[in-house]
Amino acid sequence: MASDHGIISISFIDDECAGTNCTGNDPSSIALDSCKQQLQEYFSGTRRQFDIPLDVRGTHFQLRVWDALQSIPAGQTVTYKQLASRVGNERASRAVGGACNRNPVAIVVPCHRVVGASGAMVGYAPGTWRKEWLIKHERAFFPIPPDHSE
Repeated sequence: MASDHGIISISFIDDECAGTNCTGNDPSSIALDSCKQQLQEYFSGTRRQFDIPLDVRGTHFQLRVWDALQSIPAGQTVTYKQLASRVGNERASRAVGGACNRNPVAIVVPCHRVVGASGAMVGYAPGTWRKEWLIKHERAFFPIPPDHSE
């Protein structure tokens, strides 16, 4: 979905409606067209970051978490605790998890790049199997530099 200001939400669709205009939004919308194009580029392995206008709504804390998520490079992961530290409170791991769970623009704001302390694929609202798939997809197209330590 989109507003006049940007993308409001992105949903995973598992039925025959996939790839069509199921939301009722005007398919000529510039924001929607840009989002669709950039997601296609991401899935084809030619786009690491998104630069579409967003119009996400959340609490001040959620907005800080969603902003911090966008700084995690494709193919790399951080723990909930590390992300909590990045937003100013390393003891807020659960709150970070809650903000990730409420992320309305999955993939574009990459909450799938946040993992459990052990590296386990936990806590992804669209399904942990998708989280694992997305990270594997990114690592196949955007390998982690050899000098990077997770």
